[in-house]
Order: sequence, then structure tokens, then C-alpha cells
Amino acid sequence: MPEAVNEADKDKVTSRAILIVFCCSMVLLFSMGMRQSFGLFQSPISQAFGVGISAFSFSLALQNLIWGITQPFVGAIADKFGSGRVIAIAAFFQALGLFWLANADQIWELHASAGILIGITGSGTTWAVLLSVIARNVPESKRTLFFGIGGSVGTGGQILLAPLNQFNISQFGWVNALLILGVLISLIVPLAYVLRGKTEDHSAGRQQAETLLQILNRARQHSGYLYLTAGFFVCGFHVMFVMAHLPTFLKSHDMPPWLFGTAISLIGITNLIGTFTFGYLGDKYSKKYLLSTLYFLRSIVISIFLIFPVSVTSVLVFCFLIGFLWLATVPLTNALVGQLFGLKYLATLAGIVFCSHQLGSFASILLGGYLFDSTGSYTIVWQIAVVLGIVAALLHLPINEKPTEPAPEPAAAAE
Repeated sequence: MPEAVNEADKDKVTSRAILIVFCCSMVLLFSMGMRQSFGLFQSPISQAFGVGISAFSFSLALQNLIWGITQPFVGAIADKFGSGRVIAIAAFFQALGLFWLANADQIWELHASAGILIGITGSGTTWAVLLSVIARNVPESKRTLFFGIGGSVGTGGQILLAPLNQFNISQFGWVNALLILGVLISLIVPLAYVLRGKTEDHSAGRQQAETLLQILNRARQHSGYLYLTAGFFVCGFHVMFVMAHLPTFLKSHDMPPWLFGTAISLIGITNLIGTFTFGYLGDKYSKKYLLSTLYFLRSIVISIFLIFPVSVTSVLVFCFLIGFLWLATVPLTNALVGQLFGLKYLATLAGIVFCSHQLGSFASILLGGYLFDSTGSYTIVWQIAVVLGIVAALLHLPINEKPTEPAPEPAAAAE
């Protein structure tokens, strides 16, 4: 079991902490790299089943919806029983879901495997659970920085797995590409052993005595937590719309096939820089202002992309810029939750915020597929993304970043 950071050495980073951050990063690399590559499978799977892209879009939308809905519950299980077993079990069934998807021959199997099974298991191998593991093992003064390191290295999955999956699809077909991906995901299972432990063991004072219902009641009454949750809806809308529909968007504009995987990979490269940078800045400056800036800049970048004609150059410039703003929201958002409410129930509270993220993902994936099949264009969804980015930027401004305290226990009745 990891030891709590000693007060005298509160800023010291141990070798165990470095190992844990590395293992968390690898889990995120495989799991997020898989999820952010599903857009590459959309067209070949749709063609193989002889349906429009809205069918597999629904599978991906369902995946993100269920991922979000189950995240608070899986986060609570990890808080209560430990993260290691949750990560290992989730990874096993995640690989099973990929093997099922590769062997699917009916539409309902797409929804059951890619949608339901992979959706549920995502709750155990992604942000809420993994960042809570990092949080309890690194100094508080460097927590956002290490969130940024874990997040940036973890998003290397886009850099590595996106082009790898594109190559495998082109050379071996989408079925074999999914089987190879399933084998890679299974590598998470042994990593889970290093990541065992409970966040509760690293909480102190009154946080130790606070119950889950008490912290949930405290969170729902905190306006900043509600604004943070609402803002993360927009993050999910932006990220998963691009991940799920960018390849099809490029194909509809007759862009070369090599650009599909390259575009996603480029987002991953600049995201690595952006996530690390904003993680570093989050320990030095106001997290809410950094988040507001990120969302506003996203709207600017998308607006400029819509103004210019679609070309290889414009796509690469867009991916370079949007990648820098991509998942930089994740370390800041999770760190702000921990700053407000402490560590004991971090996976649970961050899971609720992430649920909102996935509701946004569900909306954008489903809306994108529907509107493309109906109109042959993604223009309306891009425009919605711009408006939502401005709304999110405004929502973060009034957040009170001061840490909250558990409600005092009622005084014992006088005899």
C-alpha cells in the first residue's frame, strides 16, 4: 500500500511515485488510444455491414453515454475497494469487447460490444480512476503538474495507436486490426498490480470521517462544482465529435486517406505538449481562468477552420492548434475537484464531472452521424461547437476555487 506523503517531505517526489505515474500513463495510452481511434473504423465497419455511418455512430455514442453514466459508480467502487482490481477487471472485459466487435455479424452486436461492454469498461481504465491514483501518490503542490504529465504521456495513444490502427486497417482489414488492438489492451492487466490502493488511506482529519452521501450533498450545493460539471459537457462534445467524425469529414472533402490517421496523430502530438504545459501552469495560476481560456481558444480555432476552404494544409494547421487545447482541460478539471473537496472521494466526484463530459460526447457523436446522413454535411455541428465553447468559457469565470471543508459533526447532546 502506498505511504502517505510525510509533512516534512511534502514536496519530495519518490521513485514509487514516478513508477505509478508511468504505469498510469501506459494504461491511459492504451485505453484512450483505442477509444480515440474508433473514428478510423467507422467507414470500413459501416461499409462491411452495408449501412450508413449513423449505425456505428450510435454504437460510439452509446459507448460514451454508458461510459459516462457508469463512471461515478465505478469511481466509487475504486474509492471503496481499491483501484488495482478495478483497472485489471475493466481491461480484461475491454479486450473481450474488442474481440466480440471483430467477430460481430449483426448490428445489435456492434451496439452491445463497442457500445455497452467497451463503454462500461472505459470507466475503469481512464481519467477518473487513474488520476485519483496519481493524486494520492504525488505531492499536493505538484498534483496538477503530474496530472498533466500522466495525461500528456497517456494521450500518446493518439500518436502511436492512431497511425498503427490505420496501417493495420489498410494492410490486414478492420477485423484483424481490432484483434491486434485487443491484444494491446490486455497489457493493461499486469500494470494494474502496481496501481492498487485506496484514496481513503491518504485522506486526513475530518475527510476520513465524511461519508459518501455527505460529500455528494456538499458538492451539489457548491455552485463552482456545478459550473465545472456543465463546462466539461462542452469538452466531451468537442473532443469526441472530432475523434468520431473527423475521418469521415475528411473523406467527404476528398482528402487523401493517409491524412485520416495523420490528423488524429498530430492532435495527439500537440496535445502532449498542451496537456503538460497547462498541467504545469495549473500549479501556479488560477485553474478556472486557464480553463476559461482553453474553451474560448477552442471556439476561435474551430471558427477559423470553418472560414477557410478544407485542404491538407488547413487540416494539419487545425489539428496542430486544436491538439494543443485538446485534453489540457483534464488535469485542470480533476485537480480543481481535488482542490475543492479533497482526495477521499476524488474518483467519485471526478467521475460525476466526467459523466457530464460523456453526455456531451454522446450528443456530438449522435448528432454528427444523424446530420451527416441527413444533410451530407457537418457544418451545423461545427457551429454548435463554437457556441458551446464560448458558453463554457463564461461558465468557469464565477467558480470559487477556495477549498471547502466537511460539515462539522453535530455536538454531542448534553446529559
